[in-house]
This record gives sequence, structure tokens and C-alpha cells, in this order.
Amino acid sequence: MKSYIGPIGLILLGIALFFLFPYNLAFATRIIIMVVFVLSLDLILGYAGIATLGQGAMYGAGAYAAGLFAIHIWGDPFAGLIAGATAGATLALVSGFVLMRTTGLTLIMLTIAVASICHEIANRARDITGGADGLRGIRMDPILGRFEFDFIGIAGYWYAFGVAAVVFAFLMILVRSPFGLALRGIHESPERMAAIGAPVYWRRLMAYVLGGAIAGIACALTAQISQLVSLETFAFALSAEAMIMVILGGMGRLYGAVIGTVVFMWVHHTAAANDPFNWLFVIGALVLAVVFFLPSGLISMPTSLSRLLKGASDGRS
Repeated sequence: MKSYIGPIGLILLGIALFFLFPYNLAFATRIIIMVVFVLSLDLILGYAGIATLGQGAMYGAGAYAAGLFAIHIWGDPFAGLIAGATAGATLALVSGFVLMRTTGLTLIMLTIAVASICHEIANRARDITGGADGLRGIRMDPILGRFEFDFIGIAGYWYAFGVAAVVFAFLMILVRSPFGLALRGIHESPERMAAIGAPVYWRRLMAYVLGGAIAGIACALTAQISQLVSLETFAFALSAEAMIMVILGGMGRLYGAVIGTVVFMWVHHTAAANDPFNWLFVIGALVLAVVFFLPSGLISMPTSLSRLLKGASDGRS
């Protein structure tokens, strides 16, 4: 029975977001898309232990690939997702051949460099990407040939939610597979895994490529639903915020990535609406509180509370 609680909770969350923001489905859709993006980072950072602040490179590559695919080849949404995933995976593969041979601060700096290079290439290739004006003229075919992307955003929301559900289910299977267990072992001790004959480099590279593909899918969704791609998809702030969401929810826990994203996006939205100048203070206070009181993330809150209550009851007895 417990195995069904998580999936049912995610479905209820999707329904709740739809009814909580009926007049702001663009924001609710943004939350769903960010969940997919943060899941990609959780696979790379939380499970494989690959420290990166350049996940936005694959995110942006997926957006431009999906947008250009829709403009010049085919406007089918699912074909566009494949194009975005392919672009994200290809960029991760090409850059990963070098990046996965490094660790620590060197790796972090190189991932930032890759994202910066991609940003500049997109900015310079104005004839293809639109440069600083962004990629416009994206027109999408109806989803499954029936559901048009409407102005209100109903079709876009459920389309994004369906894709997010498939990605989450795929990752749940992946992290419980022998490959996922190997990633956990590499995260804990790459030296021991290498000593028992595990191909650490290739496992890390494969995880990086899979994370790149999922990040590409996330921004392909953004390009298809908003029908616009801007240089902000490569922004450093996006990768940094995604890392904060992973830490908030709990690294190496897929449900934690979902919780961290929803909480961060809601707090960000509410704080910025109430105080456009000092909302970063609220975000900083939230991160400090979680790191200090719940070092394993928000997903560990029920366990921490139960231990606290048990300790209080034992003290009284």
C-alpha cells in the first residue's frame, strides 16, 4: 500500500495546482516544467554525485532544438520533445567526455563555462536563433492531433503534467535498477566502486547524458507551450536555482526534488508579489532554515517530527 502513496500524491498535486491557479495556469505549468528540470539535476547531483552549475546548457539546447524543429521541420509536440532530448543528450555527451574526467571545483567551473559558451553561441548566431530578440515564429500542431495549445493554458498544463509523470516514472525505475544502485555507490565512494571493477567514468558519463536529455525535454516543453525561446534559458541563475530546489527537497530523493521545486516556486512567487525588492531575503531565510534544521531536506520532515515527538513522549514517561 505504501508504494502507491507517492504516485497518488503526485497526481493529487497536479490536480491541486490546476485548481489553485485557475487564472494563472502559466505559473502552474512553469512549476511542472521546473520539476522536470530539477529531476534531471537530482539524477546528476543527488544520485551520481556530479557537481554542476551548468545544467542550463542542456536546458537551453533543448529549447532551441525544439523551437527550430517546429519552425523548419515538423510542429508535432512529441517529435519536438525527442528533438529537445536529443540536443540535450548530445551536448552532455560531447562536453561530458572532458567534464567527467574532472571533479570538485574544477568540474563546477567547467560546467559554468560550457553554459556560458552556449549562451554566447546562441547570441551570435542571430540568423538561426534570433539572438537577443529570441526565437520566434514557433507554431505547434495540436497535441495528439486533437488538443490545441490554447491561450488560457489548459492543454499546455496537462501536456506538461503528462510528460512530467512519464519522466518521473522512468526515473523511479532507473534509480532502482542495477544502474541506479551503481550510481549511488559511485556517489558514496568512487574509489571503492573502481576497485571492484565498476566502470566509474562511463557510468558517470551515462548519468550525465541521461540528465542532459531530461533537461532538454524540460525546456522543449517551455518552447512549445510559450512558443518563444530566449537567451535566458542558458542563464546561470536558472542552474543555481535548480540546485537550491534539489537541496531544499533533499538530494538523491526524487520525491524531494518535486517537493523542493513546488515549495521554492511558491515561496518565490508569493514573496516577489508581496515585496518585489526584498524577496531574496525570504528565499535565503528558507534555505538557511532547511539546511540547519533539516539537513536531509524537506522530505525528511515527517521522520524528523516523528523522532521529535517520540523523544518528547519518552522524556515524559
